[in-house]
Amino acid sequence: MIELLISALIIVGIVFNLFGTVGLIRFPDIYSRMHAVTKSSTLGIICILFGSFIFFIADHGIISAKLLLGIFFVFLTAPIGAHMISRAAYMTGVPLWERSVRDDLSHNLGDTKDN
Repeated sequence: MIELLISALIIVGIVFNLFGTVGLIRFPDIYSRMHAVTKSSTLGIICILFGSFIFFIADHGIISAKLLLGIFFVFLTAPIGAHMISRAAYMTGVPLWERSVRDDLSHNLGDTKDN
């Protein structure tokens, strides 16, 4: 039963990473691409690392602090990094997709975008 759980977690992680890759290729602008990659890849990597964590507990009786730290840091840093990259792209003038209907940052940043 544990092998099925481990296999399911790893397969789910691979599928989420595949969805992120498809989103990276298919979406029109950097902002939607970053959203797709960050959400799906974070969940995919966490599933793979959690499956590995369960494998080491079940098969070898080892509680891997490195895998737990990896899960924690991926969960913490990947969304923050993607947010900072998207914000930097916005601040440097990378345009939104022409069919975007809303720009929430334009009124918050005011004239600082041109600096």
